[in-house]
Amino acid sequence: MSGRKRRKLKLLSDTIANSRRGATEVKNDNLELQTWSDLPAELLQIIMSQLPLDDNVRASVVCKSWYSVANAVRVVNQSPWLMYFPKFGQWYEFYDPVQRKTYSIEFPELNGSRVCYTKDGWLLLYRPRTDRVFFFNPFTRETIKMPRFEMTYQIVAFSCAPTSPNCVLFTVKHVSPTVVAISTCHPGATEWTTVNYQNRLPFVSSIWNKLVFCNGLFYCLSLTGWLGVFDPSERTWSVLSVPPPKCPENFFAKNWWKGKFMTEQEGDVIVIYTCSSENPIIFKLDQALMEWEELKTLDGATLFASFLSSHSRIDLPGMMRNSIYFSKVRFYGKRCISFSLDDYRYYPRKQWHDWGEQDPFESIWIEPPKDFSGFT
Repeated sequence: MSGRKRRKLKLLSDTIANSRRGATEVKNDNLELQTWSDLPAELLQIIMSQLPLDDNVRASVVCKSWYSVANAVRVVNQSPWLMYFPKFGQWYEFYDPVQRKTYSIEFPELNGSRVCYTKDGWLLLYRPRTDRVFFFNPFTRETIKMPRFEMTYQIVAFSCAPTSPNCVLFTVKHVSPTVVAISTCHPGATEWTTVNYQNRLPFVSSIWNKLVFCNGLFYCLSLTGWLGVFDPSERTWSVLSVPPPKCPENFFAKNWWKGKFMTEQEGDVIVIYTCSSENPIIFKLDQALMEWEELKTLDGATLFASFLSSHSRIDLPGMMRNSIYFSKVRFYGKRCISFSLDDYRYYPRKQWHDWGEQDPFESIWIEPPKDFSGFT
């Protein structure tokens, strides 16, 4: 090879080497220029959702992108926890859907009882063998006894924490298709008060009815979808002339009446209808037009549905918003079954459940105290 050719090849080789060296230096310079604000949004959301409120606020002032993510996942409200009742034994489980943690606690004081309702962090329980009704706070272990009362197939609810002077217990059962017996009580009373009321419309009570206290009134959704209303201050009862929510024909299958839930959301009565693998349908009672309005969004709110009582929350982590969380946990206690109205699908995928087949006394959502971090 001539000297001229060798010089050309060497020059070409040096040019390629310099080009590669320059590209590497540019790449390294770009990496050095990257900051924490360049983290992918998905990764940032996961990190931010695990921060306490005060740390979330501090992180939000770093930059615009961090503010956007921090604000989207910021937790202002405490999420309800799912409480599981054992068929045997004294150990009870609590599942925190935000942290995806499960706690096991022993409660020998609940032996022989079944759950009836929850509100404001309190359980209402009933012992069938002794007809004993009592409140129990699992977070403080405080117990409040109520007068004995025989409950057969009817359900019972209460208006607020039993430590409040405004607490009222309410239960209803039908005597005939046009007559119901309503019983009420309050902490400190020595007996229950029972009064019969006439119905203008047929009203049948059962364990599958739903109760909720909203705007000073008890609302009771019957087995067939009619809505009864009791005013505890005026002691009046009426069945509203509001036709039951309209569901598709395929919802009227076996056990369709069992797969429904009811709660209160910022002064509105909300009903959720489910049927096997079908997507849930949500209705809101339009009290001006006296009709059920179907909802396609919860405007960022989160519903927690269980048979005996359900709850609603706002300002939960971004991934939990505009969703329904059901009372079933999958994947060895790591994931609660939920339905997203944004994505219009169940999570985890294909993990819908036939709620009509679930034991109504198996689990219930309960509200832990504010800033409660777990059992010690």
